[in-house]
This record gives sequence, C-alpha cells and structure tokens, in this order.
Amino acid sequence: MGFPGVWMTESESLIYRVVPKCACSTIGQIMFYSDHGRFFDGDIHDADTGLHKWAQDGSKPLIESAVRRRDAVAFTCVRNPYARILSSFFDKIAGIQRNGRRYRGNLVPQLAQRYGIDVGSPENGFDFDQIASFRRFLLFARDTILWRRPMEPDIHWSAMSGHIGTFIANGGRYDRILFTETLDDGMAKLLHAARTPVPVDLAAVPRFNESEGHGPRRAHAVSAFFDDLSRHLVWEIYKDDFQLFGYDFDDPDNRLPQGEIDLGRVHARLAP
Repeated sequence: MGFPGVWMTESESLIYRVVPKCACSTIGQIMFYSDHGRFFDGDIHDADTGLHKWAQDGSKPLIESAVRRRDAVAFTCVRNPYARILSSFFDKIAGIQRNGRRYRGNLVPQLAQRYGIDVGSPENGFDFDQIASFRRFLLFARDTILWRRPMEPDIHWSAMSGHIGTFIANGGRYDRILFTETLDDGMAKLLHAARTPVPVDLAAVPRFNESEGHGPRRAHAVSAFFDDLSRHLVWEIYKDDFQLFGYDFDDPDNRLPQGEIDLGRVHARLAP
C-alpha cells in the first residue's frame, strides 16, 4: 500500500501526511518555501515539481526510503471534528470550486434528490437554510463512512484517524501531530526541529484557503448546527478523532484541543 497522502520536501527534511481540511494548503506551501525560498504559484495540490508526493511515481522510492530511515521529521495535522465537517460542507457541498463548477460534478444534484439538500446558488446569493441542509449532509456523510453508500466516503469528510493511520500501518512513525487551531506555534517548533534549508518567517506566511470567497459564509455559531441527533452522528463517525486528538465533544463551540496528544497512544491505537 505504501504511503498514500504523503508529501516530502526535496531536501528530505520534512515528511507530511496530508489530512484534508486541516490547513493542508498552508502546510504544503510552508514546506515548499522551506526548500526554495518562495511559495508555489498556484494551488500547492497541483504542484508536480518542487515537492515530493506519493502520487508521483518518481517520488515513491524516495519517500519510502526516507520514512524507513527516520531522518526527516514526520508529522501531520488535525482539526476539531465539528469545525472540520462544517468546513467540508461549506467548501465541497455548498461552495463553487476554483474551476467554476460544483464539487464532483453531479454530487450536489444527487444529494438534493436523495437527501433533500438545498445549497442555493451564486445567482440567489447562496440563500438557503444552512442548518437544515447541513444536518441532511451529515446523514449522507455518515452513510458513506459507515456503510459506503450511496458512494465511497470522500477524503474531505472521512475520519482523520483513518488518514493518519495509513502512515502508521505501513511502517511510518510520527514525530509530531499539529493542531490546526494553534498552527503557528506547532509549525515553529516543527521547523526548529527539522532545520530546513531556508528559514521560514511564519508571521509573514499568508493563509492559503483556496475555497474562500467561492461560496456561502457560515451564518451561525458551530453549536447551532448540531442538535442531539447531529451530535450522535458526529460521535458515530468521529469517536476516535475526539478521543485520540483531545477535542471537546460536549461543547461544539470550544474549538481548541483540551491537552497535548499522546503520540504513543495514537501509534498503539492506529497500528494494524
């Protein structure tokens, strides 16, 4: 199986397991800058030079060798599960993608037909009942993750522990797991440990949010989207994410983690 979803700097100073909707665009750009002294011109997900990616055949043996040697600092990044699933909905379901189209072509029309989801349109200013549509999307996400119907789960809303576990299952070991909510502090410590070829001034790094401005803005507090049923569904889907990464299940508005991550526990739980 190898190491799907893994990026590595060309200097082999950093190895990163991408977790969608967890600041991956910003992290990828920081990695690129730490080798080249400039940011990639465009979406870092489209970069096919300047950064090793497991999806590129020429990068696979280099990544595998570096993971086995454990010379590089290996890391990933997590996010509050409530905020992450909301971000997935507003970006991938309610928003328009950077190519000017809906995500995955006919996915949104299918959701409208099967789950009664309405996400408005640019023409009506994305005027729709955000709470009702999100809760219906959450039912769909649960169906895909637990029962793989009506489709396989999408990487943007499948559990973080699932993404992170593939690296461990195939022989990798994390040195650090960062929190999206305290990214600057975590990246500062990470870059200090890695000693990258080019110093990075984190205060000057922009946030690379490719979806911003292409869809509706969230109109309510996080907690407003999660009634008792929705919270039950979230626990069904993301129980491991809450328990392993220390986020507060009881208060959806508390976005911050409640403590440090126990890396030994993460490796033990997610190992095959």
